[in-house]
Amino acid sequence: MDGTTPPSTSTSDITTSTTPPPPPKTPLKNHLIPNLNSYHPSPSRTIYSDRFIPSRSSSNFALFNLSPSSHSSTSDDSTNAYTALLRTALFGPDSAGVVPPVTPDKLSGINGKNLQINPPNCNIFKFKTETRKSLHSLSPFGFDDQLPGVSHSPVKTPRKVPRSPYKVLDAPALQDDFYLNLVDWSSHNVLAVGLGNCVYLWHASSSKVVKLCDLGIDDSVCSVGWAQRGTHLAVGTSNGKLQIWDASRCKRVRTMEGHRLRVGALAWSTSLLSSGSRDKSILQRDIRAQEDFVSKLSGHKSEVCGLKWSYDNRELASGGNDNRLFVWNQHSTQPVLKYCEHTAAVKAIAWSPHMHGLLASGGGTADRCIRFWNTTTNSHLSCMDTGSQVCNLVWSKNVNELVSTHGYSQNQIIVWRYPTMSKLATLTGHTYRVLYLAISPDGQTIVTGAGDETLRFWNVFPSPKSQNTESEIGASSLGRTQIR
Repeated sequence: MDGTTPPSTSTSDITTSTTPPPPPKTPLKNHLIPNLNSYHPSPSRTIYSDRFIPSRSSSNFALFNLSPSSHSSTSDDSTNAYTALLRTALFGPDSAGVVPPVTPDKLSGINGKNLQINPPNCNIFKFKTETRKSLHSLSPFGFDDQLPGVSHSPVKTPRKVPRSPYKVLDAPALQDDFYLNLVDWSSHNVLAVGLGNCVYLWHASSSKVVKLCDLGIDDSVCSVGWAQRGTHLAVGTSNGKLQIWDASRCKRVRTMEGHRLRVGALAWSTSLLSSGSRDKSILQRDIRAQEDFVSKLSGHKSEVCGLKWSYDNRELASGGNDNRLFVWNQHSTQPVLKYCEHTAAVKAIAWSPHMHGLLASGGGTADRCIRFWNTTTNSHLSCMDTGSQVCNLVWSKNVNELVSTHGYSQNQIIVWRYPTMSKLATLTGHTYRVLYLAISPDGQTIVTGAGDETLRFWNVFPSPKSQNTESEIGASSLGRTQIR
């Protein structure tokens, strides 16, 4: 039966016959609902029914910790909402506030008269076309109508990431050196870039460029790092010194020593500044103290090229040219965790802002892998072979995604969704290794730098409130300009 009404028979097709006409057909639903007005049960015999009709009045609601009433003055709104949802899931969408169905032994009422029964508001038998549900239904109970308290939302379409940079800056003398860290973006929306022996500041809101310092012909910039708050910028140099500058006044505040060779990695933790050097050591410096450093961390067997403090400032991760990834706490002088799975230098390090203790690290040309670690449980979570040298990693603050930049052999930028590690976008444009990476303070824009002496700005992450809101950084400045 396909659910269509058969055509009516014409009177011309009816022939005279001595056979009595068949009795009129009764619709199927009349067999399912008895005629209660003509029903008079005998008091002397037991009533049996050909089908079972449950009685909600005798249901043991206490078994499910449900009160008979859907409203209670002693419970709060959240408890009432949960109780109503659970009642609907267990006893049907019409169970709340409705008189329980009548069972055969209760049909007689008073003297077997004046009985009324309301037919159910939906048929027992339905065609398949009536039982289709939308693809985005979240209900595990199979009801056609939406349950109270359960929100149904359509499946979101994949977010589109622009494949081209919205701005390109020429950066003459930007070094093609894997072990340096020459780009950083401050919380005040100012980009610091080390070019040769000078440091330049690019104000993202106005595109204004300011020359902060010139180290002279006998020195060069190896690393730059902004303090988490304020306008102080640390500059690591090739002769092993560390300079602290007040960018708002373009004035050098302090020069700190302690390293014998170049300072290629920096990481701030409030007033504590960590510096990593080619001399294999990490120095912990308190800029409030008179001493140049308060402690020395030893463990790496080669140059320290990656440093990152966790978001709670309790753990410091360091990567070196010895293919090692170490984790230190605030007071240790020896690593508390050692990871040796990488087979090349570990420069790319990033802590997740979404999960405590989640650390990502990337290996160099001979390794090509991004690995994830749980420092709380001291466990290796997963590994992704990217196919090329991993130069940098950064997590999005707004969504659970991260960006990696790469060198040999593809020089690409990849946006990943975590934890599936599915690729959202692969961005190309640099002709040299993408050695430098920083993220804007609003978490929407990244800037990448390469040995092709360009800085490229990409809108890759959504805003915290809307995925379609443009970053103010690139809204008014398109095209290619020069940083000095």
